[in-house]
Amino acid sequence: MDAAVKSDEQLADRQQIRDLLENWVVWRDAGDWERFRQVWHPDGRMMATWFQGSGDEFILVSQEGWARGVSILHFLGGISIEVSGSRAISQTKMTISQRGDVEGVTCDVVCTGRFYDFLEKRNNRWGIVLRQPIYEKDRIDPVSPAAKLELDAALLARFPEGYRHLAYMQTRIGYTVKPDMPGLKGEEVEQLYGRGAAWLRGAKL
Repeated sequence: MDAAVKSDEQLADRQQIRDLLENWVVWRDAGDWERFRQVWHPDGRMMATWFQGSGDEFILVSQEGWARGVSILHFLGGISIEVSGSRAISQTKMTISQRGDVEGVTCDVVCTGRFYDFLEKRNNRWGIVLRQPIYEKDRIDPVSPAAKLELDAALLARFPEGYRHLAYMQTRIGYTVKPDMPGLKGEEVEQLYGRGAAWLRGAKL
């Protein structure tokens, strides 16, 4: 293949992946569920603190959450993309913002991290095969500056530092939170990086 043609294809692949990652956030947070379904491959999976399952199941539980007034929003920053043939790994800086009731006080939690995505090009279309967030740090704040918030220290300490306030809120509103998600450092994130490298080499997930 001519080098210029190959370079153009690589640029096109990277742009398609970037568009997909940005559409994920806009369509999910807007509740545009049918277009949101397009970013996943049929076997695509979502891993989150409060949910682990298929893309279709994630859409269903997100719709149910919307109906109950669950408020979870996302914002993206820089994107790093590694492409190897028909496979790719991307890392996208992001924040997760959730509003909810904590100990009788309306609060906002902001969690900073990265979306770590396993992607594949099938039938000339890129899609997500696995989305695994990395949770780096978070905080919780009452919406009203006059409100006084007192947390259960024992419950807070059950969760990793990178998402303990997010997990606290999600637990209080009824979700079962996964306690071993990858953070900025540690065994979980190192294993994730290893899986990403293997994926680019052609390994199965």
